[in-house]
Amino acid sequence: MTATLVVIGHGMIGHRLVDTLRELDRDRQWRVVVLGEEREPAYDRVRLSTYLGGRSREELSLVTTEFLVDPRIEVHSGTPAVHVDRQARTVRTADGNLFPYDALVLATGSRPFVPPVAGRELGKCFVQRTLEDTEALRAAVRPGRPAVVVGGGLLGLEAAQGLQLLGMRPHLVEAAPHLMPTQLDAAAAHVLQHRARHLGLRLHCGTTVTTVNPGSHGTVRSVTLSDGTALDTDLVVFAVGIRPRDDLPIAPALRLGDRGGYLTDAFCRTSDDRIWAVGECAAVLGRCYGLVAPGYRMAQSVARQLTGRPSEPLDTMGTSTELKLLGVHVATFGSTSNEGGSAVEMTFQEGVSRYAKVFLHRDTGALLGGMLAGETGSRADLAARVGRPPAADLERVLFPDPSL
Repeated sequence: MTATLVVIGHGMIGHRLVDTLRELDRDRQWRVVVLGEEREPAYDRVRLSTYLGGRSREELSLVTTEFLVDPRIEVHSGTPAVHVDRQARTVRTADGNLFPYDALVLATGSRPFVPPVAGRELGKCFVQRTLEDTEALRAAVRPGRPAVVVGGGLLGLEAAQGLQLLGMRPHLVEAAPHLMPTQLDAAAAHVLQHRARHLGLRLHCGTTVTTVNPGSHGTVRSVTLSDGTALDTDLVVFAVGIRPRDDLPIAPALRLGDRGGYLTDAFCRTSDDRIWAVGECAAVLGRCYGLVAPGYRMAQSVARQLTGRPSEPLDTMGTSTELKLLGVHVATFGSTSNEGGSAVEMTFQEGVSRYAKVFLHRDTGALLGGMLAGETGSRADLAARVGRPPAADLERVLFPDPSL
């Protein structure tokens, strides 16, 4: 007998779950209904900045023709869910349709956080979360004119670089003393900041936007920073973070994490044993993850559970990252802090071109993790040694000879 799985949300994680289920469900136990809020089926949200720079929707799409014509899969794009009745086991959509389910997965993702500054509702104030957001931002670009990006993390840096590539002159405002404060320490960030300034980005760290000031026609004219600086600007992009989307009306309500998100156990199961949550909306053991890799692990786990396969508990999920920003290689692996004082820190630096910090266990000397910035060695090679003693030639591994 075929059971019905309803997946609310057709983003990267929801799509990965359904695609994995298609592969694992060899006995065709499941019929899957996917309810997507956006008009576009799943696309690579991580690469939205490339869409700002001119890539097409087709290039970002994650959905194959094979997926769309699979008779087991029913995709409803532009069809937001508006209510879940746990007792009747139904999902109601905005167009009034009811979808019964035997199992339900919440993959509602997150929404951009916009700080409560005066003037944030003015015209030409943007977030960059969807294709439509990005199209509206691209339409507002005026080459040669100033722009302000609020947030010096990954999203903010990508937005600033995208605007610069389109000919604007962006300012980047970050409340912390340096860029990417969640991933990098001050010395690692210095490598990135040197490159950013060399490329012409104007950085304002250790300050915040206090007001967005109006010009004519209800659009932004300038911003005022907490240090008193006034910056003229044609537009503002808020890229300061995300919040889990956990406000879908569900009756009776599901338990939420202390910091938001649908609270789940280590197998992504909510307080209702027929409902799972995955991705940015899930608070796994109370913690939300804003990265794709942990979301993909959640999707894999739930797909395995739904097809009767064993699944490892997700009680530990790495938050390692590796990316290239402004032409600078930035990576983290394993533990990147010395909580509890159980680690010894070792730092290596060559001017403003490369920097590395590694953490070794104080008693055993085992490699615990680290961070890299600039022309450094492979994160994968270093990550493979976590839990074991580092290579004897650690400095050469961290800073390989570029001529070789």
